[in-house]
Amino acid sequence: MHNDHFSRHAQQVLTVTRGQDPLHGPGSDPSIARSWLRCLEDYHLDPALSIAPTVLEHGRLLESRERLQQVLQIAGTEMNSLHQQLSGAGHAVLLTDARGVILNCVTAPSERKIFERAGLWLGADWSEACEGTNGIGTCLVERQALTIHRDEHFRGRHTGLTCSASPVFDPHGELLAVLDVSSAREAVSRQSQFHTMALVNLSAKMIESCYFLRHFEHHWLLRFHLQAESVGLFSEGLLAFDGEGRICALNQSAQNLLGQPRGRLLGLAVEMFFDCTLDDLLGRATANPSASWPLRTRDGRSLFALLRGEQRRVSSPSVPAPAKVQRPRLPGICLGDTALQEDFRKALRVFERDVPLLINGETGSGKEAFAKAVHHASQRAEQAFVALNCAAIPESLIESELFGYRGGSFTGARKEGMRGKLQQADGGTLFLDEIGDMPLALQTRLLRVLEDRLVVPIGGEPQAVNVRVVSATHRNLLERVRDGSFREDLYYRLNGLEIALPPLRERSDKSQLLDFILAEEAGDQPVQLDRVARQALLAFSWPGNVRQLRTVLRTLAALCDEGQVGFEDLPVMIRQARPAPAVIDQPADSPLDDAERLALLNALEQQRWHMTHTAQQLGVSRNTLYRKLRKHGIAR
Repeated sequence: MHNDHFSRHAQQVLTVTRGQDPLHGPGSDPSIARSWLRCLEDYHLDPALSIAPTVLEHGRLLESRERLQQVLQIAGTEMNSLHQQLSGAGHAVLLTDARGVILNCVTAPSERKIFERAGLWLGADWSEACEGTNGIGTCLVERQALTIHRDEHFRGRHTGLTCSASPVFDPHGELLAVLDVSSAREAVSRQSQFHTMALVNLSAKMIESCYFLRHFEHHWLLRFHLQAESVGLFSEGLLAFDGEGRICALNQSAQNLLGQPRGRLLGLAVEMFFDCTLDDLLGRATANPSASWPLRTRDGRSLFALLRGEQRRVSSPSVPAPAKVQRPRLPGICLGDTALQEDFRKALRVFERDVPLLINGETGSGKEAFAKAVHHASQRAEQAFVALNCAAIPESLIESELFGYRGGSFTGARKEGMRGKLQQADGGTLFLDEIGDMPLALQTRLLRVLEDRLVVPIGGEPQAVNVRVVSATHRNLLERVRDGSFREDLYYRLNGLEIALPPLRERSDKSQLLDFILAEEAGDQPVQLDRVARQALLAFSWPGNVRQLRTVLRTLAALCDEGQVGFEDLPVMIRQARPAPAVIDQPADSPLDDAERLALLNALEQQRWHMTHTAQQLGVSRNTLYRKLRKHGIAR
């Protein structure tokens, strides 16, 4: 059956490449016909041959991932978001390097085997020269976003796939990576891929922009667009220049807006293209720009711009003002919830005594932010804080990432070797996120490191490390201990003190947290929420917790033109959500509620309003106690 299909497909390929162009079918697309011809004449591939993909050796794959480490970090969040937007099921989101080698894959765990059978392995080479016409390989050659649908693939074994791919370019216009969404479902039509292709292209542009901004964070960076509201979005022009005003790099949007190719712009003075002097331009610079300002080009076009960098001022002989003493602030975290404050105080005390912390909480509830805050408040604040997401790194690579390896320890290993996360965190803190997803074999090795304080790189000798460990998970580790997927001895070794972070919907400082995050995301730009919008945000259940709240507020701040956010500006899911039932300041109606309220008041009086002692007396957690106090409108 398969052989007949492969033969028919091979005949179709040969018909097209002999110049007998069909009016309909895969070969009617010129880009497909060009690719098929390359596969036959340049790569000498056989469309009917069914062979396994070429896969890089482990060491070479690690080396490729390390070369693109910054891109992988940026792309990871975007790939997960893209997978969720596509409703997940039936899709694999892939990132490859500029050679077409798959470096990361996001898919549902239950579907991983399906895509591996299709050849979508980590380390697999999907260049045209290896796998013929396909989304990744043909995107690399054509250097543009495209979809390869089922029979448009060159090899017969790939005709069950539909792939939409978009190139990711570096700031110098060179191909950096390819972002691809592949589906193995039969019911996927080519028309249905228009939406998928748009999402893939948008995500690729987001990765490009983030990489550009990070790559040139120590340069002056000009962001501009024809519309003020588009500055800060993925379609903006990005232009980096040095201290002398010489252009170092620019993206495709900047070339389009200036009407000049990259080759005519690089190395020239930025003031040659804008109607202002370099000093005028640098006088507009701020470290965190938020409000755009008008900027005209030399040929008279009007743009709107932001300039990131240190503002250049004319020096004066005046006596400098005394430096202000600033109180240290915990970065990126709000601890207005009383129970959370108490948990943080305890966590810091035991952390300073080298007691491991285990942070439990729903996805997005701020586990890494909490761990960072503990680190920055401790005596190790000046040392490294190294994070490893045990769920985001492929199982075959996590051992090398955690323990490192010695040069030449296996085929393809780098000559100089690689330091693992444990060595990078020496003297500081290692944060193991999603520890519940760590493979069993590595759990054994990690336990030995924690006991002996020695790390053994792959192929290397034991090395002493001084590391304090904070772990986090959204899973119930005791259940995983019972089902045999997590070591019981490691669980008790990591669980020196367990902190249960409340979900956002249960936090008593939700209003304070809202203001805190909005101020961070708005920067210098004044943004206010009107009463109705604020109530809607506070009433929303926030399934994605603090991470989702931050994303929504970042979007609102970016799109806010007049400093005011109204209800109509909120995302549809929040506007259409039913408001949460109001429970604060509502008197109890039933006799049961009356009895509960009276019991709470009696216990509080007996314990002189000491919340921890009151919770212990009632046999509930502090979070539950605070929730009941809010329910009955009880306040001291």
